[in-house]
Amino acid sequence: MIYIALLRAINLAGRAQVSMSDLRELFTTLGFADVRTMLQSGNVVFRSRVRSGARLERRLETETAKHLHLQTDYFVRSADEWRGIVADNPFREEAVRDPGHLTVTFLKKAPSRQDVDALQAAIKGREIVRPGSRHAYIIYPDGIGRSRLTSAMIEKMLGARGTGRNWNTVLKLAQLATPAKH
Repeated sequence: MIYIALLRAINLAGRAQVSMSDLRELFTTLGFADVRTMLQSGNVVFRSRVRSGARLERRLETETAKHLHLQTDYFVRSADEWRGIVADNPFREEAVRDPGHLTVTFLKKAPSRQDVDALQAAIKGREIVRPGSRHAYIIYPDGIGRSRLTSAMIEKMLGARGTGRNWNTVLKLAQLATPAKH
């Protein structure tokens, strides 16, 4: 089965540094196949016989701490789940017009409707949040850098750890996780 693993908050502003070659080596050492990384922000596509994203997350978090001396959260989704995330995007026009301002925040657990509504109500700018199963789609019309809707605020209001990827990265990972047709 093909999976996508996202690491939280690595290689940002000189902290939690890990090379993608070290990450690929770790995954290969752990017995995963067809390991590929994308960008320096911790995006890994791989094959595994394990059929539980949650089990993979726990194992990867433990092994990354042990072998790379890095404490970080993993967010693992199957290729099928990933295709669903792409297909269910509620912001189709924005995805075409301005994909750099559309993000998906992947979460450890599904946000409640009440938590998403409370987050939306707390936003002071023009950002819009729409829930998914264990993720949330967020539009930052004025850019992420200027937004007061921070990762810390999202995690606090939704009651779950998370990591975000912009729409361009989501689509590129979807391509990497699609088996080549012969």
